[in-house]
Amino acid sequence: MKLRYAMVCASNQNRSMEAHALLQKIGLDVSSYGTGAHVKLPGPSIREPNIYAFGTPYQIMFNDLKSKDPHLYKRNGLLQMLKRNVSVKEAPQRWQDNAADGAFDVVFTFEERVFNAVIEDLDNREQRLIKTVLVVNLDVKDNHEEAAVGARLALDLCQKLEAADDWEDEIELIIRGFEKQYRRRVIYNICFY
Repeated sequence: MKLRYAMVCASNQNRSMEAHALLQKIGLDVSSYGTGAHVKLPGPSIREPNIYAFGTPYQIMFNDLKSKDPHLYKRNGLLQMLKRNVSVKEAPQRWQDNAADGAFDVVFTFEERVFNAVIEDLDNREQRLIKTVLVVNLDVKDNHEEAAVGARLALDLCQKLEAADDWEDEIELIIRGFEKQYRRRVIYNICFY
């Protein structure tokens, strides 16, 4: 079985891109998105974030941060993260604007508010295909180390879904086994669009 995956976080920068890079590396059909109104990256203080529009190329963000304070953004890992992102795709994309990208079989989110935004968006889309989509949330803290852990967990769950004869019939067992194995709570929803 070959499924089509979407990885979604708030800004399509850290968690979704770490998972996108890992799944792409092993040959799965994967895309990634953010659900926020804009892309927000840490700045010199919590009150001074770096804000970009979705669609701004990762290379432009990299150059911008490097010109502002290369030591700060190297130390906090943003320059390395943006280098990785450049190697995966050109720019962050917004989930709510992805209808032209086609249907996905499985959508992974990495925090509950993003999960809720994806479900709400799918519920509000004009139904054209009546296609089943599994939306899964793995809560992952938004830092580089946890993003790497979350990507490996998402990959493992993807591999379990790929190995299933019929994921729709086996999803309850797959999720329960995954939760027991990793001692992590997973929420999921099956939607149609």
